[in-house]
Amino acid sequence: MAVARSILVALLAAVCIAISSAAAATSVNTTDFVGCLALHLPPGIVYTQSSESYSSVLEFSIKNLRFVTPATPTPLVIVKATHATHVRVAVRCGAAHGVRVRPRSGGHDYEGLSYRSLDAARSFAVVDLAALRAIRVDVRSRSAWVESGATLGELYYGIANKSARLGFPAGVGPTVGVGGHLSGGGFGLMLRKHGLAADHVVDAIMVDAKGRLLDRAAMGEDHFWAIRGGGGGSFGIVVSWKLLLVRVPATVTVFTVHRPRNQSASDLLTKWQHVAPALPRDIILRVVVQNQDAQFESLYLGRCAGVVATMTKMFPELGVTRRDCIEMSWIESVLYFAFYGTGKPKELLLDRGTKPDRYFKGKSDFVHEPIPRDVWESTWSWFLEDGAGLLILDPFGGRMGRVASSATPFPHRHALYNLQYYGFWWDNTTEASEQHMSWVRGVHREMEPYVSKSPRGAYVNYKDLDLGVNEYGGDGGGTSYETARVWGEAYFKDNFERLAAVKAKVDPSDFFRNEQKVDPSP
Repeated sequence: MAVARSILVALLAAVCIAISSAAAATSVNTTDFVGCLALHLPPGIVYTQSSESYSSVLEFSIKNLRFVTPATPTPLVIVKATHATHVRVAVRCGAAHGVRVRPRSGGHDYEGLSYRSLDAARSFAVVDLAALRAIRVDVRSRSAWVESGATLGELYYGIANKSARLGFPAGVGPTVGVGGHLSGGGFGLMLRKHGLAADHVVDAIMVDAKGRLLDRAAMGEDHFWAIRGGGGGSFGIVVSWKLLLVRVPATVTVFTVHRPRNQSASDLLTKWQHVAPALPRDIILRVVVQNQDAQFESLYLGRCAGVVATMTKMFPELGVTRRDCIEMSWIESVLYFAFYGTGKPKELLLDRGTKPDRYFKGKSDFVHEPIPRDVWESTWSWFLEDGAGLLILDPFGGRMGRVASSATPFPHRHALYNLQYYGFWWDNTTEASEQHMSWVRGVHREMEPYVSKSPRGAYVNYKDLDLGVNEYGGDGGGTSYETARVWGEAYFKDNFERLAAVKAKVDPSDFFRNEQKVDPSP
């Protein structure tokens, strides 16, 4: 496979594209840009705003109804790439004619920055990677090449079809795009055993700001470091990733235990903060808090007896018994947490989802010291009566705490847990939007004294424009490095400075940009 990949890289790198070599035009010529694409790309993959299928192609990967409005600035062109060469053409045409390009894999960006802009005056294009979804699993080397447009569900399905004893430590949501997930670090239910998804990336093939196709050796270690957690849309467009898979046991165990407020939920949440990060690495115990209920969810990489014994010893207050446990295969556990049930066919993992059916807003924090019981007790009064707001607590510890904060751009490994605030609604009225947005921001504000500080941290895969937005100069002008640091250090802490230095080296003209992209260091 390594030989075949090398040949592929060489062949693609040798493809000659007759496009103007103007590195970064300062003026935008949209007509010439569209003409450039039409000249060098096959028919049927370029969609302009006048194309009959433009809206359906744009909305196919949108997951948030907040960004399906007539007022949302949308791309001048969508290139639905089916080959790495199409990505190269889009980048080269964009650079030659002053139209910047944004990549989109799964469309789960919380703020929609992979397919929308905040500035209607600045034309941009989207390279949609959804059709670049090939997955090649090599059981013998325990590795897989996966293209950025594949979803996590498709990746899990592809692995399970090859081996029942291999898995991959990525997120719960099966429709999340591989490209975006890995670009932000990526964590899921095996993070305590195996760390971040990005920790298992050992090679990648990407298109850089000059339209070149690079693998790890060609891009260099700094560039390779940046793409494994530095956020999407800043350093190039990764078209495929080489992953090291992990061994999973023949049998794993799951349980879901509900404890309402009137059954000591506040006490349990308080104790959970001490227990969950200290559990053996084979166990994760996360919590979803909604309405007046705390839902404790667990995956254990072993049999029921083991997890019951551990929980009885370390967290007897939760009262987990053998009746709460369900033993199953690893791929069945993926389905269990994705769809909340047993007996689901694994083909469900191939469903990329439908058009967006809800509006939502998310925010995040990292907690380093246990939050006092009285704070948890007060949270119950914050929840909306319609149940359309929840908190998700994902514990770290285990493998996460054994890796240096600078190993990848994700710097929050030594937190006790990640705290996500998630509000959603279905009513398209201004009143509903304001109510639910205010709820998310209000709970986030109330938690400020109890979470990480200087800076207050956030997870880049839970993108949040409340943290700050890049401010651009005149037409084609750059952004302020100091402005970008405000949100950049929340996501990356001290790693932001290294990311900015990498950006200055690999994309000095700042071709790849969005409202929260890494700015080149001065």
